[in-house]
Amino acid sequence: MNSFRILSVVVLTFLGSAVFAQSKTEKIKVAGNCGMCKKKIETALKVNGISTADWNKTTKVLTVSYDSTKISNDQIQQKVAAAGYDTPKFKAPKEAYEKLDDCCQYDRTGKAGETH
Repeated sequence: MNSFRILSVVVLTFLGSAVFAQSKTEKIKVAGNCGMCKKKIETALKVNGISTADWNKTTKVLTVSYDSTKISNDQIQQKVAAAGYDTPKFKAPKEAYEKLDDCCQYDRTGKAGETH
């Protein structure tokens, strides 16, 4: 009988945590140019809370699926910017942008996240 109670508590704990997890998928405009950019952007998002990140170099759109109880959209955009790529909310620091390979240095004349 005690083992049944323990098992019940364990099952309810796992179900409860699954219910509270807030899985979201969002699209974020990210400046960049090439396949190397894709790799760097996606690698920057290999962190706890993000399940998938896929940047399309043609559309310049990052599709990211994440657990909003572990990471926010702003934190995701900050990680991308820290890697050297502008997003709608965060412009990459000059030092991070300048470390990008020449082929990855996109036009920064517009607002954060815009590409021309």
